[in-house]
Amino acid sequence: MDISRTVAVITGAASGLGEATARHLLGLGARGIVALDVDAERGAALADELGDRYLYSNVDVSDEHAVDVAVAQGAHAFNGITAVVAAAGIAAPGKLLGQRGPLPMERFDAVMKVNVYGTVHVMRAAAAQMVAGEPGPDGERGVLIAVASGAAFEGQVGQVAYSASKGALVAMTLPLARELAEHGIRVMTIAPGAFDTPIYETIPPAVKEEMVDVTLFPKRLGAGVEFAMFVEELLRNRLHNGRTYRFDGGVYLPVAPGRS
Repeated sequence: MDISRTVAVITGAASGLGEATARHLLGLGARGIVALDVDAERGAALADELGDRYLYSNVDVSDEHAVDVAVAQGAHAFNGITAVVAAAGIAAPGKLLGQRGPLPMERFDAVMKVNVYGTVHVMRAAAAQMVAGEPGPDGERGVLIAVASGAAFEGQVGQVAYSASKGALVAMTLPLARELAEHGIRVMTIAPGAFDTPIYETIPPAVKEEMVDVTLFPKRLGAGVEFAMFVEELLRNRLHNGRTYRFDGGVYLPVAPGRS
């Protein structure tokens, strides 16, 4: 995909990997970013900083109607949608049998609604816009990128809800790619490791040190711009399709935080 014709819907676009991706694509000349995030203050500040090509909507991705409206507004503003990066997500750790009893199902439901339903909400809304667009080279109309996690493969103790949600994204990737191929839409999932984003500011230093220690190389947290550069590669190179890519410096998660 030619980045200069890209209009990307990015969820979680006001911080972390979503913000880094939005900044990177705009720097490459993307036509527009349709930014969805619940942080209204940060989203408005970024809209002021980045200008008219960053269209912010205060949207909870678990709200199907709100996502539909925001994506339609973005398509109208930028004359179409060509990409999705579904980076919004929550963790809500908890054991199946915790100190206070069984896992509260409302906690499990909240994770699934944001991480799984939220991703499907934005993909279905954006794909409907993509099929109405003019095809590019090879008949390409769009790219859908979900953001999973290494927890989809090596979920740690306390990640039953998070791992289930991220595993669902991995499982959906191939059937979606097969379904949407006839429309010229590619589908991929990135499963990142530990990145230096605001979510890691709340994690104890010892846990961060452990994540670095179990990473093969390089021995550090990933940078947001590195994730964004990988998104760029997936957008540009049309042979990427139907795959989940681990992007983590070769890390394998231990059984539980603090237990390598």
